[in-house]
Amino acid sequence: MKNGEKFNSELPQIRILIAPLDWGLGHATRCIPIIKELFSQHCAVIIAASDAPLFLLKKEFPKAVFLRNRGYQVKYSSSGRLLPVRLLLQLPGIILSVWRERAWLRKVIKEYGLDAVISDNRPGMYNKSIPCVYITHQLHIKTGRAFSEKIVKKVHSQFIKKYSTCWVPDIEQNSLAGALSHPAQIPSNVLYIGPLSRFEKINGVPLIYNLLISLSGPEPQRTIFEKIILGQLRTFKKKVLLVRGLPGENKALQTGVQSLEIVNHLPAEKLNRAFLQAEMIISRSGYSTIMDLVKIGRNAILVPTPGQTEQEYLAGYLAEKKYFYAVQQNNFSLERALAQASLFPFKKPVFPENDYKKAVGQFVESLKPQDTW
Repeated sequence: MKNGEKFNSELPQIRILIAPLDWGLGHATRCIPIIKELFSQHCAVIIAASDAPLFLLKKEFPKAVFLRNRGYQVKYSSSGRLLPVRLLLQLPGIILSVWRERAWLRKVIKEYGLDAVISDNRPGMYNKSIPCVYITHQLHIKTGRAFSEKIVKKVHSQFIKKYSTCWVPDIEQNSLAGALSHPAQIPSNVLYIGPLSRFEKINGVPLIYNLLISLSGPEPQRTIFEKIILGQLRTFKKKVLLVRGLPGENKALQTGVQSLEIVNHLPAEKLNRAFLQAEMIISRSGYSTIMDLVKIGRNAILVPTPGQTEQEYLAGYLAEKKYFYAVQQNNFSLERALAQASLFPFKKPVFPENDYKKAVGQFVESLKPQDTW
């Protein structure tokens, strides 16, 4: 008996494939509330992922059905200045990946009897035979060049239009992602579903750490920033938790610094609590991390990944709105960043927390067989 036959005979009627992009962990983590809501709607959830996103989601949903699907495997540069060039050189490989995942999806739809697909920023995960949802907060993709931004936006919009619906994890007014989610022209199939966060507010959590440092994002920049941080933590006397953002790593990192606790990875529930236990947080300015921070109302110092124009834009935009303090990785000083953040006039943004549940519920309802008379 094939896996698909066993699946079709044992699991509920509505079968939905979730496929997050593999560029960092943020696409996988923001799918967590979507997946939880699908389970609460009694859907069968199949998760297609690879490498670190696959490992992370298996930890969160051990009872889900998992399919290993090759990601885009984009390589980043150790120089932020050269990153756009390196990404451009990999464009043929990205196009091949899009074509490959379309062919892969056609087979999976037949084998597993899928009713729908939810793709987080994977432009090739659509098929005309079933409803397909595309999740993105980047209706406008920042490249740093007006000409290339115009071309990229046009190409991305063409892919978005191929999907039944495009869910944008933001709100229509006073948005969290700024120009990224609110370009001058918005595709007609866009639906703003509010921010997505795997975190929950928890009252009465005591402060344990003076500082929590959450590392994430693509290599080699994750390791570069980690080395910068570790070098400065050797003389830092306060209590620190360093979360390395390596869900598949088993080897512990030892430094000999008594006030420093290091973990490779924390599942969502434990990371949620750890964020609440820290006086201050240092993290990348990835949109998923930002949505988590906003959900639980924590102050943070944002350090965008060098050359990652989306993160650089978000860090500047949110610092201007006084939601977070932002510094660059180049010449990063832990002591200086903490001193300046202590004087920063943080504002607490308030956004709707459960709008996405309505969108998911309506989507699931639309997949149910309709009574005919």
